[in-house]
Amino acid sequence: MERGTKLVLAYHLGKRTAKSTDDFIGKLAYATSDNRYQLTSDGFKPYVSAVKMFLRDRVDFAQLVKVYGASRDGEQRYSPAEVVDAVPTPIMGRPCRERICTSHIERQNLSIRMGMRRMTRLTNAFSKKWENLQAAYSLWFAFYNFCRVHKTLRVSPAMEAGVADHVWNLEELIAS
Repeated sequence: MERGTKLVLAYHLGKRTAKSTDDFIGKLAYATSDNRYQLTSDGFKPYVSAVKMFLRDRVDFAQLVKVYGASRDGEQRYSPAEVVDAVPTPIMGRPCRERICTSHIERQNLSIRMGMRRMTRLTNAFSKKWENLQAAYSLWFAFYNFCRVHKTLRVSPAMEAGVADHVWNLEELIAS
């Protein structure tokens, strides 16, 4: 997600593996220009090699490594452990320390859970086929980028990024 416009540039649906990470960062490399930008990920180690392989000298890259406390008894299933610290870790280039942040992605994850019932926990609205889940995600991100007005922007992310001149309605989205 591009921080200023909130435009989702790339996504990948898969397990949290090195292969999926490579696939995702490859998509991000394809979706972005050669202009230098700052990238922040969580502390998942495969991001380091994927960013070095696909984005090389195009990014200033850092990770925000969260340190978790012990989970309280009985809460393991429903609540993650409490975050006790978040350590900004520059990896390559010259990332601006004040912009090492994953909050906008965490907020995007909440928007996905709130907007797609199949992503809420302990639900019966799951996708039985991988293709259906992929289609749901594709539709969600297209809707998010082109149809949904972002409250702080007052326009859609696509309008803010200059790739659309108006907020699309669902008919336009489905027709495209």
